Amino acid sequence: MTKAEKSYDVTIIGSGPGGYVAAVRAGQLGLRTAVVEKYEKPGGTCLHWGCIPTKALLHAAELLDSARAAPSFGVKVSGVELDVRGVQKYKSKVVQSNTKGVEYLFKKNGVDLLTGLGRIAGSGRVEVVPENGQPFTLESRHTILATGSVIRGLPGVEFDGKRVISSDDALSLSAIPKSMIVLGAGAVGVEFASIYRSFGCEVTVVELLPHLVPLEDESLGVELAKAFKKRGIAVHTGTRVTEVDAAASGVRLQAEKGGKPLELEAQTLLVAVGRRPVLEDLGLDGTGVRLDERGFVQVDEMMRTGEPNVYAIGDILATQALAHVASHEGIVAVEHAAGLGPQPIHYDRVPSCTYCQPEVASIGLSEAVARERGHDVVIGRFPFSAVAKAKILDDTRGFVKIVSEKRYDEVLGVHIIGPHATELIAEATAALNLEATSESIFHAIHAHPTLSEAMGEAALAVHDRAIHF
Repeated sequence: MTKAEKSYDVTIIGSGPGGYVAAVRAGQLGLRTAVVEKYEKPGGTCLHWGCIPTKALLHAAELLDSARAAPSFGVKVSGVELDVRGVQKYKSKVVQSNTKGVEYLFKKNGVDLLTGLGRIAGSGRVEVVPENGQPFTLESRHTILATGSVIRGLPGVEFDGKRVISSDDALSLSAIPKSMIVLGAGAVGVEFASIYRSFGCEVTVVELLPHLVPLEDESLGVELAKAFKKRGIAVHTGTRVTEVDAAASGVRLQAEKGGKPLELEAQTLLVAVGRRPVLEDLGLDGTGVRLDERGFVQVDEMMRTGEPNVYAIGDILATQALAHVASHEGIVAVEHAAGLGPQPIHYDRVPSCTYCQPEVASIGLSEAVARERGHDVVIGRFPFSAVAKAKILDDTRGFVKIVSEKRYDEVLGVHIIGPHATELIAEATAALNLEATSESIFHAIHAHPTLSEAMGEAALAVHDRAIHF
């Protein structure tokens, strides 16, 4: 075995929101830290092909819709149209700015960024294989696996970047298709459905499960379907695709819905059926790293794998596949490696945000899960149609729903669909982490006129005391 070229306290394989945050925290703690990244720039899927570019397109779509609606506010506009090239330029600028931010944080905290494929090369050793160059080995007291996930395809259906596309392809289309079928109604699917409908595309969403955003409280999926239909987005839930025929002229889907055959056609098919963990060529064979039955790495509450001094975080775990979850897992792993004794993550208190229009956000237990766990549940629900600020914005879609426990009044979950839901969820995040009661929320005075009044009113509704509805 060759002598290691460098020695580190912590080596992180992958520089997504889990890996780079772990690296920054390690640097802050004075640990000699390296990040091994197979791509040219740090940031991972979230920064380059996921969260950030998608939200840039969503913002452009929102501005386009606002410009179209401007006359209803007494603002005269003319010549409103989509500039696809301009949108792509704006998106790239946002990505580049954030990439430079990550690079700056590495320099500020003394983190070495090494380009190449990283893998475990024995106890306390990591091999780095550059795309064009000689492999070399690092000594590392602790190693953190943060390799993330990649798009999961549809069996028997190949991506061609034009007729059948992935979410990566959907970020950089040079022209807007006349029609699109979005297969999968999770966060990725409904966000792209929202984007391309605003961009002028005829959109159809197909989902196997009974509701849109199936990981959310059922009421949010039902409300989102209503809103999508009003926007002209066709929705087919409880629909199983049996055959996909992609030709030069477009794509044809054969499906079953409610026991009846269904045929759908469009110019483009966007497959958004999920992602899978990236674990290939990581050198896991012969180590104590174990996978569960679904192929995810098994860890304890400190992110430790079965291999001594090897941690794993992010999408390669069976936890929520969210950037902020990966970031916090990275902090836990590094602080444990440094001997600090961090607090374990309470996964029931992780906020989830979906940036379609209307926005969807939640934290805590859904009504169904709360009942399954044996809680005596009380629900408080308040519509944005009764909120003055929502009327000012001319966006009264949706509601705030609070799931509370009857005996002690503890808030178990908060579920929001409507304007700025992804920002409003912050109050609920603080509330659940402080083990708040619905009474404590409505005793907190909410400023008027604000959208946050819906939170206070929903808390009042738990006690059948809502004022404005």
